[in-house]
Amino acid sequence: MIRSSLFSVTRIPFPDLLLVVLLALLIIPILVHEGWTQAAQQTNDHLKNNANIALVNRGRYIVENVAVCSQCHTPRNSAGDLERGQWLEGAPLWLLPAQPMGDWPLQAPRIAGSPGGSDADMIRLLTTGVWRDGQRLRPPMPQFRMSREDAESVVAYLRSLTPSPR
Repeated sequence: MIRSSLFSVTRIPFPDLLLVVLLALLIIPILVHEGWTQAAQQTNDHLKNNANIALVNRGRYIVENVAVCSQCHTPRNSAGDLERGQWLEGAPLWLLPAQPMGDWPLQAPRIAGSPGGSDADMIRLLTTGVWRDGQRLRPPMPQFRMSREDAESVVAYLRSLTPSPR
């Protein structure tokens, strides 16, 4: 009676087997390293993305609920409601000084998307109340004294906005 095996064993000559083992020992670490590097990069990208999302959300909260920038920097419709479609794109000021002032601004600038200065300029403004020319902003702009973290969050949020085409 002849028995057949489910598995047939093929003998590989020793020099060929040695070559296969050596190649495996060289290639496997390279492949593993590439996989680890790619996984680490994806993890870093994910963390950076999550950190950026958290920064923008914190900035949104400050802009919309604490500093309430929209009150001056967003146009209003005929009913006096804010125009959400032109969010923070600049607007005529709706308030006047209690006493006449010669340099009272008539227009609040656009701050959505790309505010009128670099990130460093905006952070300095929000942390010290001083603009890039060394001057304090004119009323009615509040002279904020935000923490650096809050100012960075506000700038991240403002930069994340896409103004409508003019």
